[in-house]
Amino acid sequence: MTILVTGATGTVGRHVVDQLVKRGADVRALVREPSKARLPAEVAVVQGDLIDVDSVRNALSGVSTLFLLNAVVPDEFTQALIALNLAREAGIERVVYLSVIHSDLYVNVPHFAGKFGVERMIEGMGFDATILRPAYFMNNDLMIKDVVLGHGVYPMPIGTRGLAMIDAADIGEIAAFELIRRERAGTPLPFERINLVGPQTLTGSDVAAIWSEVLGRPVSYGGDDTEAFERNLRQQHMPAWMAFDMRLMCERFLELGMRPEAGDVDRLTALLGRPLRSYRDLAGQFAASA
Repeated sequence: MTILVTGATGTVGRHVVDQLVKRGADVRALVREPSKARLPAEVAVVQGDLIDVDSVRNALSGVSTLFLLNAVVPDEFTQALIALNLAREAGIERVVYLSVIHSDLYVNVPHFAGKFGVERMIEGMGFDATILRPAYFMNNDLMIKDVVLGHGVYPMPIGTRGLAMIDAADIGEIAAFELIRRERAGTPLPFERINLVGPQTLTGSDVAAIWSEVLGRPVSYGGDDTEAFERNLRQQHMPAWMAFDMRLMCERFLELGMRPEAGDVDRLTALLGRPLRSYRDLAGQFAASA
């Protein structure tokens, strides 16, 4: 009874692996460079890439449950469909897929629309599956902490609708719960979608105020200029296609936000048996490590 984790060396995947090992699961990790993986000794590491059919087929051999996490890359959708078709070929029925909240609403954002297409395939092919739909990863703000600390500005154009930001460690722990729940169930479980959200829904001004409190000096919100945001990303050598994707995402932040549904926070808190991590906790960590 082996669980294969893709994306095992990434922001979320490492937490998934650690939580599975902690709970005594038999874990296999698909990684590009095993020599650099630095995963727990209990994990069976296999080399491969999600676009490489032969390596994925090899990694899936003998696996009972798949955790599918695809990086934001130009061929993300193709990678996911290849992995799922090969999982079906290998007789794997249980899948936990890391999608994104509002994947069905952010219809013009490439990495959201692609994830919604994968969700439809998983459901349409009848997998015994959980779709995890996280909101904005608060850990992403590590990329802009130097701007906050050095210039007193929170530069992410997230607007006034609010994002229910969630910590990657909480995502990883919840994913491990779902993987083990499906892995150990005696009979197939119903198909399910779960929103993954943090304890607060924060606007740009809210986040700036948290930073001001943590640092003990004023931090302002940089505003809603998504065109300037895309330009800044490109100046930091982000590929043009990705910078445009991020701009489109932020435009949907401004229009729709990423708000939880009733009961989401209580459900996740009960599952974890503890409070969800707050943005203030993360900002304090970033400030302390500066």
